[in-house]
Amino acid sequence: MKNIDPRHYDIIVSPVVTEKATMASEHNKVVFKVASKATKPQIKEAVEKLFDVKVKSVNTLVRKGKTKVFRGTFGSQSDVKRAIVTLEEGHRIDVTTGL
Repeated sequence: MKNIDPRHYDIIVSPVVTEKATMASEHNKVVFKVASKATKPQIKEAVEKLFDVKVKSVNTLVRKGKTKVFRGTFGSQSDVKRAIVTLEEGHRIDVTTGL
């Protein structure tokens, strides 16, 4: 059994399954929702260990939370950090199957 650090599961929160993320997967890119404190080297290590692939690069972005009205009450969504992980040629991650 390969040694997987349990902290890797804290860094990668979930895969993002949207139309844009699906189109990016055709170019060897996978989009993940990640912990807000996660750094690019931590994200790279976590993806390589959890999915057994080679990562070429990691780009991150923070989507700021929006203010929404729900049943007449104002609420705000949390900020969400996303990582766009570019994989080396020949490596794939199928996010539809899950971990």
